[in-house]
Amino acid sequence: MVTPTESVDVTSSSNAVTAISLDNSSLYFLHPSDSPGMNLINFVFDGHGYGGWRRSILIALSAKHKLGFIDGSYAPPTSDSPNFHLWTRYNDMVTSWLLNSLSKEIVGSVIYSKSARHLWNDLADRFGQANGAQLFHLQKGLADSVQGNSDIAGYFTKIKKIWDELDATST
Repeated sequence: MVTPTESVDVTSSSNAVTAISLDNSSLYFLHPSDSPGMNLINFVFDGHGYGGWRRSILIALSAKHKLGFIDGSYAPPTSDSPNFHLWTRYNDMVTSWLLNSLSKEIVGSVIYSKSARHLWNDLADRFGQANGAQLFHLQKGLADSVQGNSDIAGYFTKIKKIWDELDATST
């Protein structure tokens, strides 16, 4: 791991060593507490609640300055670039974080993804598509909601959750 003021030696394919300095805004920076086994979020995606899982992952990766590995803005350098091994290392770290947030069944279907971006896009293609039944279920849940014995804060929280799910599903 690299602290904001450390240098990293990068070995290129010609075995020449180049020193680069990384700060905490670099895409190649990892905090000392970052590891492949850590969980970015506190729940596992099992195929249900994709919108909430997606939003949680986006927030966590944004906080770690690693969104570019899944949105494509951190494109892989050429294999002869001195940064190729660094990019591969950090892409693997993001991939492991994503895999740690998935159920075993889903992991089995994406474990061989070529990159974090491919894994992310595969999940979006499979689970990110809103369907009529899902929209109907949310709209019905909203229409059927009654306060009952709930206090106003509890009732509002229940309604807001459905509104947010509808919003995320409709976009």
